Amino acid sequence: MSSAAILQTDWPGVPVRRGKVRDVYDLGDRLLIAATDRISAFDVVMANGIPDKGRILNALSLFWFEYFADRVNHHLLGTDPDCVPAPYREQFVGRTMICRKTDVVPIECVVRGYLAGSGWKEYQQSSRVCGVRLPAGLSQCDKLPQPIFTPATKAEQGHDENISFDRASELAGPGVLRELRDTSVALYRAAASYAAERGIIIADTKFEFGDAGPRGTGGPALILIDEALTPDSSRFWPADRYQPGRDQESYDKQFVRNYLEKLCADGRWNKQPPGPTLPPDVIEGTRARYIEAYERLTGRRF
Repeated sequence: MSSAAILQTDWPGVPVRRGKVRDVYDLGDRLLIAATDRISAFDVVMANGIPDKGRILNALSLFWFEYFADRVNHHLLGTDPDCVPAPYREQFVGRTMICRKTDVVPIECVVRGYLAGSGWKEYQQSSRVCGVRLPAGLSQCDKLPQPIFTPATKAEQGHDENISFDRASELAGPGVLRELRDTSVALYRAAASYAAERGIIIADTKFEFGDAGPRGTGGPALILIDEALTPDSSRFWPADRYQPGRDQESYDKQFVRNYLEKLCADGRWNKQPPGPTLPPDVIEGTRARYIEAYERLTGRRF
C-alpha cells in the first residue's frame, strides 16, 4: 500500500468547488482541477478513499487526451501545479490538470457497448435502454449489436438520471446533442478497439463536454472535458474472463459496488449519505485493479 489517501486538497484563498471526486479551483481565466482519492458509488462519496486513485485517474485521462488529440479538442492546458504556492503544492503533484474554462453541457454522454448495470435492469423491464429498443432475448452483459448512446442528467450532488434522447435534446439543443452523440460513439468505438488489443473490454463509458465559445459557423465549439475513459467513468472487463449471463470481473469500481450491495442486502446501508467506511481488502483490491487497468491500457508502469 502507498501513502495515505488524499480526500481533499487545500489552497487557501482560492475559490473552490468540490465534486464527488475532483476539487475545482477558479484561477480567473483558467481552472485547476485536482483529482482526489475520494471514491463514490451510487452517487454517494465513501467515508474513506483509495490511495493514489486520483493520480491514476489523472494519468489515464492524460493518456486518452493525447491518444484522441487528432479526433477531438479538449480542455487540457497543462499539468504542472507550479501556480500553487510552495507550502501547498505537494498535495497537487500528479493529480492536477490546468484547464480552459467552458460552459459545461448539462448532459452525461454515456455510450454502452454491452448490456450491464442500470441498462440491464431497464432492459429486463421494457426491452429498452433510455428509450432505445434492443433485440429480444439478450442476456446480462451481452455485447450489443452496435454501441448505443444513452444520455443522462449531470448532477454534482445526488443521483444522475437516465433520460431519453428527446429529453436530452430539450436540455442541450437538438443540433448539439446530435454532435455529442456522434462524437461520443466515435470515441468509444476507437477506444474499445484499442483496449481490445490489450485484453480489456470497455463495456460502457461516459464523456462530458463543454462549450468553449463560438466557432466559424457560429455554433458552439464543443470540447472534451473532465476525465476520459477511466475506471471511474467506465466499465473495464478482462477479456480473457468475459462470460455473458453474469456479473463480470472488472478493473473498475464495480468491486466497490459489489461490496456495498452486500451491505445493502444485510440492511447495513441504504445507498444514502453518508457513505460507509470501506474495509482494507476492498481498498487494496480497488487500488490494484485501477493500477492494472492503467498499465494494461498505456503500456506504462505506474
